[in-house]
Amino acid sequence: MPSASAALWHPDVTVATVVVRDGHFLCVEESVAGRLVLNQPAGHLEPDESLLDAALRETREETGWHVRLTHLVGLYQWRAPETGRHYLRVAFAADLLEEIPGATLDEGIVRTLWLTPEALQAEAARHRSPLVWQTVADYLGGSRHPLSLARHIA
Repeated sequence: MPSASAALWHPDVTVATVVVRDGHFLCVEESVAGRLVLNQPAGHLEPDESLLDAALRETREETGWHVRLTHLVGLYQWRAPETGRHYLRVAFAADLLEEIPGATLDEGIVRTLWLTPEALQAEAARHRSPLVWQTVADYLGGSRHPLSLARHIA
């Protein structure tokens, strides 16, 4: 058990959104540490922001699409071996609403892609983390939970 004087540890809390259109998953290609990697629209929770609002914001900022969240897909805990940072990812499913004309994507986002599950899995070496495929696999396996599980108590 850690001592009372030990610093309190906090994982990075992130959100991700699974969006499917005609059997293709909305993905982003982003530049991270000089590599082009694939991810779902995803990012960090900001102070005083609900998980739901964070997922909507990150999807909008990274893809230029407005979406409607439909379900919680899952919660994922992962430690990045390169940095030792710990992540807690909250993944949601969403339906497309509308594309934002002329949207400027977040810094580092190169482009959006629509990939079949097979094409995404074939690019596993370029996934930003193992959370990318695990989230899709869970979604494909039917993991859908009520959004009411992600409550924001103000």
